[in-house]
Amino acid sequence: MSSTKKIIESIILDDFNSANESLSESFVEILKDKLSEAKKIVAAKYGVAELAEALESIDEANVTKMGRLKMIKARIRGGKVQRRVKKSSVKGMTFRGGKLVRMPSSERIARRRGRRRAGPKIRAKLARALMKRRRSLMKRKAMGLK
Repeated sequence: MSSTKKIIESIILDDFNSANESLSESFVEILKDKLSEAKKIVAAKYGVAELAEALESIDEANVTKMGRLKMIKARIRGGKVQRRVKKSSVKGMTFRGGKLVRMPSSERIARRRGRRRAGPKIRAKLARALMKRRRSLMKRKAMGLK
């Protein structure tokens, strides 16, 4: 039975909860289809084969787990793939020369120290970025843009 028939029958039977669930499911499916169509149209419009391939292979999440590896999502800016990185999903291993290898203890220590130093810096920079974003949104609102 099609989803529209299901929705109509549940409305007739006063079962609004199942009608709501069916409607939300069909809405999500329609959105997914429209999104994939829009991606293909954009790729065809700009005539970039690399963009079309990247759009087909990229998952919707930022990270696609592939067993012991994880693929970081590629960003596409101006029709060019900006970033497509393979990383290890196994603790203590790193990706070198197309293979997973055990990370040396010196590298693990250096990474730990780097994370410790970078934490406060990242938080401070994020706070500044959020402050600037809030300020620009206030200016836009004052100008009547949104």
